Amino acid sequence: MKALHHVGITVKDLDASIGFYHDVLGLEFSNEPSPWFDGPELGPAVGVPGAGLRQVSLTLGDTTLELLQYKSPPSETSKPLASNNIGASHVAFRVDDIHAKKAELEAKGIEFYSDVNVVDEGVLAGWRWVYFEDPDGYPLELVEVAYYNADERREGIAEYLASRSQPQPA
Repeated sequence: MKALHHVGITVKDLDASIGFYHDVLGLEFSNEPSPWFDGPELGPAVGVPGAGLRQVSLTLGDTTLELLQYKSPPSETSKPLASNNIGASHVAFRVDDIHAKKAELEAKGIEFYSDVNVVDEGVLAGWRWVYFEDPDGYPLELVEVAYYNADERREGIAEYLASRSQPQPA
């Protein structure tokens, strides 16, 4: 493998989500919104029997975010999984100045879960982070990496990998 190609999020209303991700957050179009796909081969291909969907791909830097709206079958949930549930996910956007970006987004009506969190110890030392939501309640994060201690991280990773090669007690 050489890179992540894209991250996909299923949304309730593709056009409303485009308004948020493109118009508010500033992601650019990689392709225009697709027509509805609902051929008999789609369901088995995406693992959703009877699937009918449309999509759009938006980009930010080298990353593509795919938004998918299913018209069939109906969703089994009314909102995204809470972050502690298996299968839950979130998307994090790297920014240069988290306080400025947070203020900019707040001026556009976005509410954040908390103030900016500052980490200066441990494996995430240097991170400044804060969560917010898209229109469907999907969790999103802003991250500023103020500094990164590469030597400490390499040592920690090496120690972890070495500990895995040892027989684990039963």
